[in-house]
Amino acid sequence: MVIHLIDGTYELFRHFYGLRRFTKGKDRPYGAVIGVLQTVLQIIENENGDTYLGVATDHVIESFRNRLWADYKTGAGIERALLAQFHPLKEALAAMGVVVWPMIELEADDALASAAHLASKDKKVEKVAIWTPDKDLAQCVRGTRVVQIDGRRKTIRDAAAIREKFGVDPPLIPDLLGLVGDAADGYPGISGIGARTAAQLLNRYGQIENFPSNILGEQRDLALLFKKLATLRIDAPLFKKVETLRWRGATPAFAGWADRMKAPRLLERCEKAARR
Repeated sequence: MVIHLIDGTYELFRHFYGLRRFTKGKDRPYGAVIGVLQTVLQIIENENGDTYLGVATDHVIESFRNRLWADYKTGAGIERALLAQFHPLKEALAAMGVVVWPMIELEADDALASAAHLASKDKKVEKVAIWTPDKDLAQCVRGTRVVQIDGRRKTIRDAAAIREKFGVDPPLIPDLLGLVGDAADGYPGISGIGARTAAQLLNRYGQIENFPSNILGEQRDLALLFKKLATLRIDAPLFKKVETLRWRGATPAFAGWADRMKAPRLLERCEKAARR
């Protein structure tokens, strides 16, 4: 059994701006939503047998992390045409019969981390595939059983590939980000420490808490705060049994969504996939 966990927010952004190359600035109301549904359907179609999957989305952009760091990412600056597709994405996915986790207090990344944690505890699960290129999710990779997939670049990263890319093992990714920062999430890291130096320190001393006091000096507390921002939560109670994630075909409501989005092919593909 393979569990597929998809970063719906990333996919929505990817398809929204990908369409911009062809629409000449005239955004289709459901253009990005259709793109995400096509991506999810492709995963379903490529499975031999039952498909187990869940999609995590940010129902709102802000989370508990904004209370910890004032400059943490917010919804400010997100284009209205893109923001308007967040809620329809959740509803269309649910109508398509896909388990969807619209996060409010936590982020979509926390949902993916929690789902990976829950799924990996089930002995029937052979592999957990987290579909996102986001470096935050690298911390969830475990051996060859929990992997990270970048569907756009068609790359799969297991623990060895994570270490090759970042210089540290997956459990130390939050420490690495705590030291070097993450511009996409809005925190800068520790001045004077680059990625190579950070990896050397972490491989020598382990996590930031184990660093000798003279390494970070007065910046130690700041580094620990940034590490906390980078550490994904794994305690979201998303499901009790992985069987919950089995795709059983679209619901009757999906026909209405396909009509609304002017995407009848999506309905046809769902029906064909469900008959397999």
